[in-house]
Amino acid sequence: MSRVIGLGLLLAGLLYPFAVYFGMEHFAPWQFGLLLGSLWLARALSGVRRPGSLWMAIVAIGFCLLLALFDSPAMLRWYPVLISGFMLVLFGLSLKYGPPMIERLARLREPRLPPKAIRYTRQVTVAWCVFFLCNGLCAAALTLWAPLSWWMLYTGLISYGLIGLMFAIEWLIRQRVRGHP
Repeated sequence: MSRVIGLGLLLAGLLYPFAVYFGMEHFAPWQFGLLLGSLWLARALSGVRRPGSLWMAIVAIGFCLLLALFDSPAMLRWYPVLISGFMLVLFGLSLKYGPPMIERLARLREPRLPPKAIRYTRQVTVAWCVFFLCNGLCAAALTLWAPLSWWMLYTGLISYGLIGLMFAIEWLIRQRVRGHP
């Protein structure tokens, strides 16, 4: 059941900018808040405990409650900023309290990492922190000063393309670091 809830949150996050852009004519902001808040509450109650999951759920539920309470169309646009902030905090805290997030992911595939790889994963985690900071700042700027269509284009397409580009660049660099052609 927790996988279904996680998948629901992932899909809601991916489709959120489009839902806001195309759904504003049919749904009120409080309805978006109720739906998102329900997904986050279900995740919090599902019993799956991962690092940061409880505090993220509490903050997200708080955001959704404010969204439902104020019924503000302008508040709808802050959700992608919140998600980038979550990712920045998760990756940033992993640098401080270790192991870095990318090292954790790398150890899933290769449990014994050499010191060179551990240094590399720390650098990649820093790069992702910079990315999430910049992504959140772009989403915030678009939320504050751009038309809804620009916000939707960036948060719904461009930011995902940049994530893909970041993965591709990191993969290419990793191949060079590992000594593969």
